[in-house]
Parts: sequence; structure tokens; C-alpha cells
Amino acid sequence: METIIGLCIGIGLSAACGFRVFVPLLVMSIGAVTGLFEPSKGFHWLALPSVCIALSVATLCEIAAYYIPWVDNLLDTVATPAAMIAGTLTTMAVSSGEMSQFASWAAAIIVGGGTAGAVQMSTVAARGVSTATTGGLANPVVSTTEWVSAAVLSVLAIALPVVVAIAVIICIFLAVRWIRKRKQENVVHTL
Repeated sequence: METIIGLCIGIGLSAACGFRVFVPLLVMSIGAVTGLFEPSKGFHWLALPSVCIALSVATLCEIAAYYIPWVDNLLDTVATPAAMIAGTLTTMAVSSGEMSQFASWAAAIIVGGGTAGAVQMSTVAARGVSTATTGGLANPVVSTTEWVSAAVLSVLAIALPVVVAIAVIICIFLAVRWIRKRKQENVVHTL
């Protein structure tokens, strides 16, 4: 059961990494420093105050950079692989000792990296649509929605892991379905 809860927390935190790379890591670090969150073996560095400070600075810089026109679109290209790595790390940081090291890393890469990548690609698409339709004027709204979503999702992933995991899986399923429908509509319109 501990493994399933760990994976549920990992799914929620990984989805949050898809919105903002550093926010979930900061939430985990704050939780570890205050004793509200216990990272798995090998990730106790999250409980160091210096790491918490460094993640706070990184988070503020990341959030601020997304409010600079054109830099936000540039950051999306860098953030996609970074989100997948962060998703893998956050999932690994909550994995239980019940699984072997290989199984833990495999699950973290597939579940964590995959979830973060799927969410990040949807944010790239949203920002692209915003830039194309409003010339970037609505991008600050998109940026605010993303970092607030990352913060809320990170806290809820730790507090209500199963509920968040189910919600994330449903949202990813619906997003994939919506994208497929749009592609089919575009194919019909081009014929």
C-alpha cells in the first residue's frame, strides 16, 4: 500500500513539475524542513535549510522569468526536459523502500517523467495558442495559472495523494482526447 501511495504522490508532484519545475521541489523541501514530509532514502538533502533557500530563489526566478515576453516561450523549450527530470526526481523522492532500486527508478522515469512531460507539453501548447491569438498579451494570465496550479497541486499531492493522482490521470486522458479530436477536425478541414 505504501508503494501505491508513493506513486500517487509522485504523479501529483510530477504533474506540478509540468507546470513549474521548481515549485514542487520547493514544497517538498519546505515540508521536509518543517517535518511535515519525509523524503525517501537518498533524498534527505531536501530537508537542508540551504537547499530550501536555493529552491526558493530558483522558484522566484523561474516564476518571474515567465512574465517576460518571449522569454516565456524560450523557457518552455528548456523547461520540457527539465520538467521530465524534475518529475522523475520528485517521484523517486517519495518512492517507498518496498521496491528494488531498479523498480523505483523505472517507475519514477515512466510515471514521474511521463506525467511531467505530458503536462509540460500541454502548457507549451496553451502558451503557443495564447501567443498566436493575443500576441502574447494573455501570456501573463497563463503564467499565473501555471505557477498557482503547480503550488496548489504540490500541496494537495502530499495531503490527498490518491485523489490528486486520479484527477491528474483523468485530466491527461481528457487532454489527449481533446488533442486527437482537434487533429481529426484539422484533417477534415484541410481536405
